Amino acid sequence: MSASAQWSDLRTRVISAILMALVGAFAVWQGGLLFVEVVSLICGLMVWETARMFQAKLAIALGLAAAAVLTAVHFLPGFFVAPLLLGLAVVAAGQAEKDRPLLFLVTTWVLFGAFALLLLRNSAGTAWIVWLVCVVVASDVAGYFAGRSLGGPKFWPSISPKKTWSGTVAGWLGAAFVGAAFIGTLGANAGLIFVSIIVGFAGQMGDIAQSAVKRRQGVKDSSDLIPGHGGVFDRFDAMLGAGAMTILLWALGLLPGAAS
Repeated sequence: MSASAQWSDLRTRVISAILMALVGAFAVWQGGLLFVEVVSLICGLMVWETARMFQAKLAIALGLAAAAVLTAVHFLPGFFVAPLLLGLAVVAAGQAEKDRPLLFLVTTWVLFGAFALLLLRNSAGTAWIVWLVCVVVASDVAGYFAGRSLGGPKFWPSISPKKTWSGTVAGWLGAAFVGAAFIGTLGANAGLIFVSIIVGFAGQMGDIAQSAVKRRQGVKDSSDLIPGHGGVFDRFDAMLGAGAMTILLWALGLLPGAAS
């Protein structure tokens, strides 16, 4: 592959990433209903994309329902969360002709991953969601440039042919750098560096898990909504994995400096 072809999508990716970052940063800073609705919209789009990948019926309706349900559970008592989210995943799985168990699992992952972002923003605070976003972005950017520049052995070629060990390790280093940078802001200790690597790796595994789903369904991207990135799910799969891991660590009292 020529150098120009190797980096041919960089300009488009950067422009799309900047626009998404501006919208995301404003939503995170504002918090409240705006943040809930932005996350709910993203969740709805990911459920729609997932339903389309599995050729499920009523894909648009499922996406709209996902956005509405995620908004609702944010304001409802906690015991409503699991039944409503799992119930919607069951409904989604019932609209597919094949791979219903897998569609149920993927939809459940999307719904609970998105809910984890809402829970983290409202329970742990703004600084923690900013840290999470920075960990995922740093890991992704470092992995992208290192993987394309250095190449080398593939991380998991049967599932994600483009992922390399050089990009994976660079992603860990990027996450570690973010952890070190946020120690003072979050009132944490050096343990945040290690936690950041774990969260960054969870994001990478979220990316790989989504790649496996796409490979099974025979599609390259979840959709073409985001120029240079593919679909919304393609862009936020790592955030779902990292967010779920962060909430787990927070619930276990393992986030340095965070009150559980």
